[in-house]
Amino acid sequence: MPDLCLRFATPEDSHAIFQLVCALAEYEKLGHEVVSTPADFLRTLSDPGSNVEVLLAFWRQETVGFALFFENFSTFLGKPGLYLEDLFVQPEYRGKGIGTALMMRLIEIAKERNYGRVEWAVLDWNEPAIEFYRKKIGAKLMSSWRICRLTLE
Repeated sequence: MPDLCLRFATPEDSHAIFQLVCALAEYEKLGHEVVSTPADFLRTLSDPGSNVEVLLAFWRQETVGFALFFENFSTFLGKPGLYLEDLFVQPEYRGKGIGTALMMRLIEIAKERNYGRVEWAVLDWNEPAIEFYRKKIGAKLMSSWRICRLTLE
């Protein structure tokens, strides 16, 4: 795909990442929950001890998508895994293989690093994403698990 380019984000990409996060939040009807700022992404991507990484997707040199992920650990497998916090492609760029390319690159990264699995959550109402993950990626939805969250102030 000559129009598509994926690369790891650098601290200089903080504003672009924040704009994509805001677009994701609006898409998910959660814009009111965004309290992060570009400075948060700058700080995280500048920290050599951070395990947060971001893949950016560019379509004809325009930033159109991202995948933010980090290493987790499976006690059952006894090895690290890749946890995908967010994957987003601007709606007007969907259907071009960008989301698939991001996911396939994440899977490659997990294999290169000898991780045991790739995990993520998807909103139950987001049928296009669920179908994408099931049909294009071959993911299984874990119906017996529930996400628990405690937000710290």
